[in-house]
Amino acid sequence: YILRPETAETLFVLHQLTGDPIYREWGWEIFRAIERYCKTDFAYGSPPNVNNVNRDVDDKMESFFLAETLKYLYLLQDPDTQIDILGKHVFNTEAHPLRIFSEL
Repeated sequence: YILRPETAETLFVLHQLTGDPIYREWGWEIFRAIERYCKTDFAYGSPPNVNNVNRDVDDKMESFFLAETLKYLYLLQDPDTQIDILGKHVFNTEAHPLRIFSEL
């Protein structure tokens, strides 16, 4: 696992569309697994083999982990479900929200 954001992004979108709390639960499980198996003394790294959790993680943290993966996991856990994030914003490939403006 190389700390990629796609699963967290998908869970965020599915939760926004359906409101089903299972997506939050799965996101929380992912976050806890990252904390348990990927956290180092100073950052996060990728386990070279997810089938062997007793090995040290690689000494490399990609920038997308902070910019995207953690952002989607944070947004997924946001308790304010009244905000229509996807109805008023689009996200670019780096998970930056861009406001949708109505036509003039």
